Amino acid sequence: MRNSSILLICIVFVLGSCKPEKKIGFIGEAQGTYYAVTYFDSQGRNLQPELDSLLHSFDLSASLWEPGSVISIINESDSGAEADTVIRQLFRLSNDIAVKTGGSFDYTVGPLVNAWGFGFKKGIDPDSNVIDSLKRFVGYEKISLEKGFLYKSFPGVSVDFNAIAQGYSVDLIGACLESYGIDNYLVDVGGEVLAKGNKPDNEPWIVGIEQPSESAEDERSLQVKLKLHNKAVATSGSYRKFFVRNGVRYSHTIDPQTGYPAFHSLLSVSVVAGNCATADAYATAFMVMGLEKSLDFLKYNNDLEAFFIYSDPEGNFRTEYTPGFEKFLMD
Repeated sequence: MRNSSILLICIVFVLGSCKPEKKIGFIGEAQGTYYAVTYFDSQGRNLQPELDSLLHSFDLSASLWEPGSVISIINESDSGAEADTVIRQLFRLSNDIAVKTGGSFDYTVGPLVNAWGFGFKKGIDPDSNVIDSLKRFVGYEKISLEKGFLYKSFPGVSVDFNAIAQGYSVDLIGACLESYGIDNYLVDVGGEVLAKGNKPDNEPWIVGIEQPSESAEDERSLQVKLKLHNKAVATSGSYRKFFVRNGVRYSHTIDPQTGYPAFHSLLSVSVVAGNCATADAYATAFMVMGLEKSLDFLKYNNDLEAFFIYSDPEGNFRTEYTPGFEKFLMD
């Protein structure tokens, strides 16, 4: 899984409760980052071992860092290989969003991501010739799913679900908790968050969106706080993961159409959706599309809400959000 920066900071305020529910909370490591889970359970069960097992199983399907994972086997093959349930679901979700965004979200962008040094392989300092040679391997239409097999148009094409897999793992944890009859919980994997139900005081869960900073080492602070109920939120940004070469700052968000890091005034976007995989994928797509194209897209996709942080020509932080996002903002 990707080693993403922590772009969302969970703030869990638990007041007193008269309900016979015990608060359970724990943190762990997964996908190169942290995970944090808080829930209320009348039986007081600690389900961390079950969730650790779930996340390990997920890595064996979708992690590019696992040599024997299903996705690694598919990528190492010349024409494709059998896909398990997780990969099939990730493919269907990813392909749907790739089509809807006109390729701004593209799960075959891995060769370019690696070339720029943001993937699991060392970068090669690409020039225009290298970029052009790699672009022939990029394009979601080069992958198909047929009778349980993921097929590639030709050798060299690879699949990279890192821009959706972290959010998908959040949804898996939520589904696991619900299978145990737990309906009030907050799940956070590397800053991608799913909030279900309420706290015992019948108040919504509270999470924060991080304010952009000038460098990855700067102290973190919050831009806004959100109240969430039965919603997921994911953030993608260009200000934590980047490098500077010849005075130019390069973001880790690669535009699949140009082959180069996305270059515009947008610093981060937080997307609220019904599930975390969807929020995660669209946050990445909007970072590629930029502010204006994203806002235009959202006019016709009202199942999504988004909060944008961008810089104006003078370098000042500005914000803009969809009309429906306002209901999530704390006063």
